[in-house]
Amino acid sequence: MKKLVLLGSLALSLLASSVFAADKPLRIGIEAAYPPFAFKTPEGQISGFDYDIGNAMCEEMKVKCQWVEQEFDGLIPSLKVKKVDAVLSSMTITEERKKSVDFTGKYYYSPARLAMKKGVVVDSEFKSLVGKTIGTQRSTTTDRFATEVLEPKGVKIVRYSTQNEIYLDVLSGRLDGVLADVFPLNEGFLKTDSGKGFEFVGPVLNDPQYFGEGAGIAVRKGDDELREKFNSAIKTLRANGKYQAIQAKYFDFDIYGD
Repeated sequence: MKKLVLLGSLALSLLASSVFAADKPLRIGIEAAYPPFAFKTPEGQISGFDYDIGNAMCEEMKVKCQWVEQEFDGLIPSLKVKKVDAVLSSMTITEERKKSVDFTGKYYYSPARLAMKKGVVVDSEFKSLVGKTIGTQRSTTTDRFATEVLEPKGVKIVRYSTQNEIYLDVLSGRLDGVLADVFPLNEGFLKTDSGKGFEFVGPVLNDPQYFGEGAGIAVRKGDDELREKFNSAIKTLRANGKYQAIQAKYFDFDIYGD
């Protein structure tokens, strides 16, 4: 009888798994205004490294992805109230965020830097930024660094919903510079025609206290099964070369890090 009960439980478990895969898509939250990790094509479709790597993970896990687009600062709240099942949107793993959600291991790592007009010199203590106006994205690791380190030094910080809004205000002269993660700042602005008059300035910012352990996938607290499925998928994609193939579409270097 115990064997029958065990077999019955196993059958129900397998059935539940197949129902989830077929009828309950995995809802993944993403902000599609963070090129080259996530952006909209001229046809209005989401594209980018995050989107592609997420679809590859879903394929590996044999589940259907349903992408839910929204602004970055609303992603964790949506996860907590079960509007999405996971967040895959270049979200840095930090101790502060771990209080609200659980994370997979990293799927890439990017430090942060300032970008300003070419020729501007910024010292390691940021004294030359006193009185300057710097833009950063709201609810990000750079926002926290700007709040706790730059503002007390006399730097004016303006917070935005998206990186693209910051770039527009930098170009119009309403901002003196932008503080963001290196990869999206370089690929999404400095390497474009619009960013030709700008460059990285000041030190590389990689203090784990502010800039965490890399970008991870957020799941609800206690959802260990989904977290480990993502972890396994990341490892498989890196082992079979699919990760590197996707990466090569957007970068000419390894963004995974050590």
